Amino acid sequence: MAGPELHVVTGAFGYSGRYIAARLLAAGCRVRTLTNSPDRPNPFGGKVEAHPFNFDQPGKLAASLSGASVLYNTYWVRFNHGEFGFAAAVRNSLRLFEAARAAGVRRVVHVSITNPSEDSPLEYFRGKARLERALRESGLSHAILRPAVLFGGEDILVNNIAWALRRFPVYAVFGDGQYRLQPIHVEDFAEQAVAAGRGDSNVIVNAIGPETFTYRGLVGEIGRAIGKPRRIVSLPPSVAYAATWLTGKVVHDVIITREEIKGLMAGLLCADSPPLGKTRLSAWAREHADSLGERYASELARRQDRRRAYLPLPPPA
Repeated sequence: MAGPELHVVTGAFGYSGRYIAARLLAAGCRVRTLTNSPDRPNPFGGKVEAHPFNFDQPGKLAASLSGASVLYNTYWVRFNHGEFGFAAAVRNSLRLFEAARAAGVRRVVHVSITNPSEDSPLEYFRGKARLERALRESGLSHAILRPAVLFGGEDILVNNIAWALRRFPVYAVFGDGQYRLQPIHVEDFAEQAVAAGRGDSNVIVNAIGPETFTYRGLVGEIGRAIGKPRRIVSLPPSVAYAATWLTGKVVHDVIITREEIKGLMAGLLCADSPPLGKTRLSAWAREHADSLGERYASELARRQDRRRAYLPLPPPA
């Protein structure tokens, strides 16, 4: 008698992959994760088996996908750094797709980004587009999900906006701040990913939330929700970047990159599509006002300390 279907999630000890894995377990699936952090505490105990990526050993990589029905690929990097970068992320993702094909994986659910383009001057969006094309050409059944910004749980962007609003009397935006973004809650995103894994047609879906904000409006909404409505000032992008760079030195992190600023200001985190998410960021921020932004969420700390768990934000009092 066949047992539960095996689903493989990259990064189930991290952020979005963790929520996808939790939903799969709740649905009665057997779950395995591929991870760069095999020594990080397993939030699922013995319910999720962990394998290293083995990107440099194709045979082992394919073996870790053996028997899997669906692969959910959340693997990526946010920016180039001395220890990681986009070029390696693209190369490794291509190896992962090839391993999935070799292992006979039925379907791949791949996390991309809104508005990718191989002609983009931004390496993040260019790399994502390259991977989308590779997956379309692979012969694998696939669903490509294009989220703009994730929020909720252990998110970085929304939490750190709140963190800054709690600590500084003014908040600087890049230029006029009128560029738009459409955040989706991580639970809603995970729900869509698991649903996509059950399908069989090849689809590309913009995974966006029910609210569209200007960046200035998002900052204002978060400030009101946590009781810290600050003055929002417009600065030239280079000046605002310098301020965040200095703050990043204090908190030992890369808060934002020049490329991320260009992507924001170009409106690349917004898509003309019906929303998939149900959770409104405005309501969620008010519900979590006591804890949102209480501590800084560091991207570099998560990347560099592969033994520490992703701690959830404190629950509301």
